[in-house]
Amino acid sequence: MATQQLATWAVNLQYANFTAPVIAAAVTSLYNWAGCAIGGYQQTAPGIALNATSPHFGGPPTSSILALANDSTQTDAQIAAFINGIAGHVDDYDDTHLATIIHPTGTVASALLAVAEWKGGVNGSDFLTAFIAGVEAELKLGLSVWPQHYDVGWHDTSTTGSIGAAVAVSKLLGLDVPTMQQAIGIACTQVIGMQEFFGSDTKSFHIGRAAQGGMIGALLAQSGFTSSLQGLEAQFGWVHVVSTRENVTAEFDTLGKSWEILSNTFKPYPCGIVMHPSIEGAIEVQSTALGKGLNMSDITSVQARVNPETLVLTGQTDPETGLEGKFSVYHGIAIGLLFGEATPAQFTDAIVTNSTVVALRKLVNVTTDASVREDEAYVSALFKDGTNVTQHIDHVIGSLDNPLSEAQLKTKFIGQASLVLGEARAEKAYEAFTNIGNMSDVSTIAQMFAGANGTSNSTNSTTSASGSSGASSLYFVGPNGVASFTVIAMILGIVALLL
Repeated sequence: MATQQLATWAVNLQYANFTAPVIAAAVTSLYNWAGCAIGGYQQTAPGIALNATSPHFGGPPTSSILALANDSTQTDAQIAAFINGIAGHVDDYDDTHLATIIHPTGTVASALLAVAEWKGGVNGSDFLTAFIAGVEAELKLGLSVWPQHYDVGWHDTSTTGSIGAAVAVSKLLGLDVPTMQQAIGIACTQVIGMQEFFGSDTKSFHIGRAAQGGMIGALLAQSGFTSSLQGLEAQFGWVHVVSTRENVTAEFDTLGKSWEILSNTFKPYPCGIVMHPSIEGAIEVQSTALGKGLNMSDITSVQARVNPETLVLTGQTDPETGLEGKFSVYHGIAIGLLFGEATPAQFTDAIVTNSTVVALRKLVNVTTDASVREDEAYVSALFKDGTNVTQHIDHVIGSLDNPLSEAQLKTKFIGQASLVLGEARAEKAYEAFTNIGNMSDVSTIAQMFAGANGTSNSTNSTTSASGSSGASSLYFVGPNGVASFTVIAMILGIVALLL
């Protein structure tokens, strides 16, 4: 009875059950997501979604879209969860549970924050308890069907995320075990997300819709709406419909004994995580080559040896948009070599289609080797004079063995949030989210950094702000975690010099 097992564990979970590292991991996951959700609003997808839905749907304005954190742009909880879910994932800069490639925070946090704001009076410890319950639920569920569920084409971040969101919101609402089972069932039947849509706005739609679906499942169940008490394990329930393999009871047996949130990781580059080692390798090749007085325009061929999953997930050879570039290891290597960094600025339509970038991309040859780990890569560049520069990345920055430091995570947050809020308000947002566990009322969190947006005016930014154009300040974390701020125009100027 896996559904009952999960609900019983979640209902009985207490803040006192958590160790200090579990709490710290939860807070880090939340503020990393918040920075992504604020900065991600610069992309076009969140604004399109808000403009398309808010005139036609919604109830009283109770909840915040983080990038538009002021009273005039609050919306109802359902739309807030939807938009924050999209914004937090659209840059592919959010967290990753490496064992399942699930991005766990977006679905759960988007739903939970919207309900906490609507409900009011939720303290930080209760919020974190509900959040951890939801994250553990989705990750244990993801492990129980990995890798068959993913290999057949499902986007497991959203397929499991709606269930995690349902558990989290149910916990926050204080639902009992049978009612939470109903909520889980309603979330199960809203399974959403297929890999066909990677590289498009619809990938981030998966996360927004899963957050929305899980939240609605909990609210419907609270009101007496029925589903199935065996939504996960029944013959025609979730695990048997979406996967050819499941081990859900055994995974749920480990709930509260081993914490998956401790294995959450945070990205230094805004793209598919399996291409990160190749990007870092290319960045280090560039650094070494420039130190030898070599010119990147003299590269005649590039070789990369990577884990097989790299080409499975990021094997697009000819991306045409910034979003498609996030799933092209060829593009990642090219920009690493040309720019010595991989920031949101290098994943714009303009850079992806730039003739110099395209030409270098075509010189990249990628081979797979099962002996190469997923956090490892070998990258080499051959130059006209016969010089071959090779770099081996053993454990890429951002991996479990080489995680981003607290200072690097703060720099990432400030860099992303500053794009929308300006630096002063970004600092306030950072303070708010890093101290979320100590808050007496989480519903006030957006008020702590509310005000006029720093680089664009709230609703106007839904049509003018975009990751594909403009001259906004941009941020990156290099291989040594050094923060930089630049301007797209400057980057385009560098590209022009290479032409």
